[in-house]
Amino acid sequence: MPHPRLQELTLKLKSENASDRLLALVALRSLPSAETFPLIKPMLFDDYLPVRSMAIRSLIHHPSAESVSLLVQLLDDPNYEIRAGAAGALGHVGDHDIVQALSRVFLEDTEWLVCFSAAVSLGNLKDPGAYAVLLHALDHPETIVQQAAIAALGEIKAFDALESLLPFVQAEDWMIRKSLATTLGNLPGPKSISALKYLAKDDNPQVAAAATVALELIHEP
Repeated sequence: MPHPRLQELTLKLKSENASDRLLALVALRSLPSAETFPLIKPMLFDDYLPVRSMAIRSLIHHPSAESVSLLVQLLDDPNYEIRAGAAGALGHVGDHDIVQALSRVFLEDTEWLVCFSAAVSLGNLKDPGAYAVLLHALDHPETIVQQAAIAALGEIKAFDALESLLPFVQAEDWMIRKSLATTLGNLPGPKSISALKYLAKDDNPQVAAAATVALELIHEP
């Protein structure tokens, strides 16, 4: 038997008022996936950008082969915000099979936000197959993309990247140094510990705290 609110929300999704459609998408998250997924799909191609973005985020709650297929399709959307949203969502609903798609987007897309989202998702997937692309991402001109790549290399346990990561202890951006500290905690070894001891004395308290926590984690039995 359909959920009692399903008809009401179906009508709101057809409303000419974009706010109604947005609120309906939010409400659908509390309903059974099998009933709501067919309603979300058309919203991915809505005329109003915020509705499309909300529909993409809603797919995170509906992991399936079809969700992945739709999001991969949106990686080639003309709007960079949609591409970024799709790349970010794939890190939550995808699997190792989409590493190639995300890697392609990172290497080909010219928008930093898309590259950032792709790098974060590659880390979320924890697939070593992303190593080459994430290593390349360390040279990205945007520091926020570098930061995401550093974090992702830690997520995939890329010990081979250590020599490329260590120079970032001198990065001007404190957020990069903080990200590095967390990553080094995931890559324990003599060089990582030495770098973390250096970062534990960083002038920025957040960097120092992250390094201290990483050192504590490494030394836990």
